[in-house]
Amino acid sequence: MRKSWWKVLGAVMVCSSVVAGFMGPVPVLPILNETIRNIYFHVPMWFTMITLYLISVIFSVKYLNSGERNHDIMAVEAVNVGILFCFLGLLTGMQWANITWGDPWPNDPQLNGSAIATLMYLAYLVLRNALEEEQKRAKISAVYNIFAFPIMIVLIYILPKLTDSLHPGSGGNSTFSDIDMDNNIRPVFYTAVIGWILTGIWIFTLRYRLRLVENNRNKLD
Repeated sequence: MRKSWWKVLGAVMVCSSVVAGFMGPVPVLPILNETIRNIYFHVPMWFTMITLYLISVIFSVKYLNSGERNHDIMAVEAVNVGILFCFLGLLTGMQWANITWGDPWPNDPQLNGSAIATLMYLAYLVLRNALEEEQKRAKISAVYNIFAFPIMIVLIYILPKLTDSLHPGSGGNSTFSDIDMDNNIRPVFYTAVIGWILTGIWIFTLRYRLRLVENNRNKLD
């Protein structure tokens, strides 16, 4: 139980942020109105995705240094869970965009960059399935993963800030933290971010342990 405290904490923080996200008070703002509640769901998904991709890069580097197969498994499982949160981030973002901008996917640099970054990581998974030799697959995918991460950051964070964009925080637009955060929103938002990150890491560890069980079973067979 002592080793699982962070899992319990993550679950409690997610549940409390979901309840407060739907029922708590929010500032009354033009255009946004109640859609501002999406900040409790959309943004934490991206924070969790980036955290998992970073974990994957760390284990890819470790694999190249050690050749330890478990590091390769950790790297790919972190990406698998990161992709899940990526899609959740895209779906919640599209829902907000449809209500606020009248289009779930306008021609916006941040959205297009997110789509390209998503395809990059899907290509990583395709690459792994395309190579049969285990060590070759692990090494090539590790190198790909290491280069994909900074490119992803450029696509979803740096480039949109240099161009015109509808997205908050890009193209000269204010971020939510600049114009919308108040004492009601801020604690719920940070609780949601931390809770979802811990939950994402929990799912990642579960998938990793499941892969180890499957590998041991295959060895016995």
